[in-house]
Amino acid sequence: MGDQSVRLCAVIPAYNEEAHIAPVVQGVRQRLADVVVVDDGSKDDTVECAEHAGAYVIRHAQNKGKGGALQTGFDYAVAHGYDAAIALDADGQHDPAEVPRFVEALRAGGADIVLGSRMAHPEGMPWLRHWTNRTTSVILSRIAHQDILDSQSGYKAISTEVLRHVRPTREGFDGESEFLVIASRLGYRIAHVPIRTIYGDETSSINPAWDTWRFVRLCLCFILKLGSAAKPPRSTAAGDRP
Repeated sequence: MGDQSVRLCAVIPAYNEEAHIAPVVQGVRQRLADVVVVDDGSKDDTVECAEHAGAYVIRHAQNKGKGGALQTGFDYAVAHGYDAAIALDADGQHDPAEVPRFVEALRAGGADIVLGSRMAHPEGMPWLRHWTNRTTSVILSRIAHQDILDSQSGYKAISTEVLRHVRPTREGFDGESEFLVIASRLGYRIAHVPIRTIYGDETSSINPAWDTWRFVRLCLCFILKLGSAAKPPRSTAAGDRP
């Protein structure tokens, strides 16, 4: 992007996160002025907590899944003229203090998507999550023809140029993987910045069996439909290139 005046907003999908959303919003607002929380049909006080912390909240009447919530936030970023959106989770697994890393990577230019990677220092990540993340990252990298070091990372910055042209069809967790592959196949470049591995008292919304099947189905779909016809894009990274 290479422009020091990049206009950014944060997009935070949230579902029943009243215990965590306020400190996440407050932490991000110390680095970015504009924070958009997409409440995905929560049954608790997520909306009230997010608004009180200073976020603009968009509400889904019914739960659509993380992918659907992200898409709503990305649509907002495009419609309101932002240059890029920084997505992070509402459960406290992402450190808002690391937002400047994504901002700097975007301003440096050379990348359309900046993906936070925990894999350089995965200490604290449950072993099963570590293994599945390594495996899915290798598979997605092969399909995308571009390095994806942490396929399960929800911490990322995406230019609105990408958001205008990439629209996943899946609304669950597999929507994020679909997004990365489609963007890569269109020639958009992915950079990586290191982020912390944080696990606390949050309850994961991932269903291991169901979401693994979704991932397998997604990969089979890309393999069968896309083959190797797309031209591999040039891969980039922030700081050290992969």
